[in-house]
Amino acid sequence: MSRTSASIPRLRISRGRGGKGERRLPAEVPVALSYNGSTHAVMMATPADLEDFAYGFSLNEGIAEPDEIRELEIAETEDGIDLRIWLSESAGTRHNDRRRTVTGPVGCGLCGLDSLKAARRPLPPVPDTRFAMSEAEVLAAAAGLTAHQPLQDETRAVHAAAFWQGGQIIAAREDVGRHNALDKLTGALLRQDPGQSRAGAFIITSRISIDMVQKCASFGAPVLIAVSAPTLAAVDLAEGCGITLVGLVRADSFEIFTHPDRIKLQEDAHVA
Repeated sequence: MSRTSASIPRLRISRGRGGKGERRLPAEVPVALSYNGSTHAVMMATPADLEDFAYGFSLNEGIAEPDEIRELEIAETEDGIDLRIWLSESAGTRHNDRRRTVTGPVGCGLCGLDSLKAARRPLPPVPDTRFAMSEAEVLAAAAGLTAHQPLQDETRAVHAAAFWQGGQIIAAREDVGRHNALDKLTGALLRQDPGQSRAGAFIITSRISIDMVQKCASFGAPVLIAVSAPTLAAVDLAEGCGITLVGLVRADSFEIFTHPDRIKLQEDAHVA
């Protein structure tokens, strides 16, 4: 398998003085997602956790449920990595109706779509699981993500996504693309336990765009937490899907944009 990072020489300048050294940087390679022999999308991604990527991307893009994936082959070629996914007959038929080859840059989140309408595809409300988090748990979840970012520690150039459940982070994935990281995380959860409870919170190291909310809704997670702010479209979709959006998380503060009832504030907290 391709390496996920490597060290290269660099010159560091600080206050008028220079020094030679090395900097570890993340790998970024073309990864094709092919279904039943046809390429659907080519993403620039970190070459790790590719099985998770295949399963998570398939679910989040509305292509196939985990049990509709019949076979997965990871093929390394001179040009990149091909994730060759073979679908069940029903999933293959659905996919053929929207098949299109798309080349996506890092961070592409709306791939394989053939219309503007498909970019805002209707999504069902997330299940009512009675899941809730305390103010302290929101802060702890965001702070705890740093302990699950080994590639970020090495390179300072990748995103991460994690799933909080039962008072702790139970899984996390990293990638140069923020969407890829969330797809990999979703795939990891599905592969670890197909019956995995969706009652939990996704935590991401990026802004909350509409496609990140779509992925959250596809999985059925009721809470999405991020270090940055959401877009207007993301807020609208989250409101309609019943997802609680928490953004701009800092060491001692955060902002809630939709469905605040899932976040239990301290008893002495006053909301003006």
